[in-house]
Amino acid sequence: MKFFMDFAAASLNKVGEELCGDKVEWMSDAHYFIAVLSDGLGSGVKANILSTLTSKIAMTMLKEGLPLEEVVDTLVHTLPICSVRKLAYSTFTMMKIDEDGMAYVVEFDNPGIFFIRQGKLCELSKKQKWINERCIYESHILLEEKDTFVLVSDGVIHAGVGQVLNLGWSWKEVAQYLQGLPIEQLSAKKITSALLGVCEDLYLSRPGDDTTVATIQAIRPKVATLFSGPPCNKERDYEVVEKLLHTQGKKIICGGTAANIVSRMTGREVRTSFKMVDPSIPPIGYIQGIDLVTEGVLTLQGAVEILEKVKSSTDISFLDAEDGASLLAKMLFEECTHIHMLVGKAINPAHQNPDFPQALSIKLNILYKLEKVLVALGKVVEIEMV
Repeated sequence: MKFFMDFAAASLNKVGEELCGDKVEWMSDAHYFIAVLSDGLGSGVKANILSTLTSKIAMTMLKEGLPLEEVVDTLVHTLPICSVRKLAYSTFTMMKIDEDGMAYVVEFDNPGIFFIRQGKLCELSKKQKWINERCIYESHILLEEKDTFVLVSDGVIHAGVGQVLNLGWSWKEVAQYLQGLPIEQLSAKKITSALLGVCEDLYLSRPGDDTTVATIQAIRPKVATLFSGPPCNKERDYEVVEKLLHTQGKKIICGGTAANIVSRMTGREVRTSFKMVDPSIPPIGYIQGIDLVTEGVLTLQGAVEILEKVKSSTDISFLDAEDGASLLAKMLFEECTHIHMLVGKAINPAHQNPDFPQALSIKLNILYKLEKVLVALGKVVEIEMV
């Protein structure tokens, strides 16, 4: 794709409810990006089922390339109008972005999407369309770098109603808040967290409605290469080091053996920091031309745990810690979109020590866990065994 779509979504459940009545589904590949935010009528289990059904149907049909009319027609016949309230059982906002950067937006009864370009709120050119007596708004826009879209459920614009604010937080006030953020300097996760944090404050931590924010930001791909573990065949050491040094983007080494291989092949000294930030995480090292050098399994395991925490947290200030695991997690999450792992297959004798923690005995398992959590966070990960 022309751009990498940095994406993040998070929700606040209505107070007293275990399930959220809003649902976000998304997917990305080399040809397109799709996101659907659905808001089920009411709250709790019923709303969760309705929004999940809506988002799953829409995602599946859009993924197969079916036209809007067919998607909406299917949703309309699956989820009829509530006979009591005369309201749709589920509302939705959908975005589909193709590989050329053309974005297609569809809105049905959700608050209008916030579109920010160069730090300013811009108005989408919307076309009204009636499908089976449902009023749909659709927009087409060719993306530019750093274009940001913020999708919200009505819990956002109603935040604080009857509590801090008499009439809730209006769409215009949300727009003003977003324009006040340094959008182009923030990741999708931080934008989402900031907006949701204000909503939680306005609700006095007792949300009166399910509240969901999803942020999509068009950015240039940022590549990283991570080398960990010695190659199975020592004759490939030079090849692997050359591959690491001649790739674009961030260069990361995890493991003392890998660092020593790079040092030996390049003649560059490995220097170790004497700063012990966290007693459970070994200090980092330094090699000229390498962005980050860390110890192996303990640091990788720590980074996996931190990134798992990022998935479920709205406040990610813990990423700013200065131990090796936090530095690795922050670099992979905030400074990279595509991660290429060069993983050596040679067995490290240290990992076979019976006194070594069994959970950390196989570095490869930890690297696969790292791949899994990074993919869940929207990153593109490739593992190359060497």
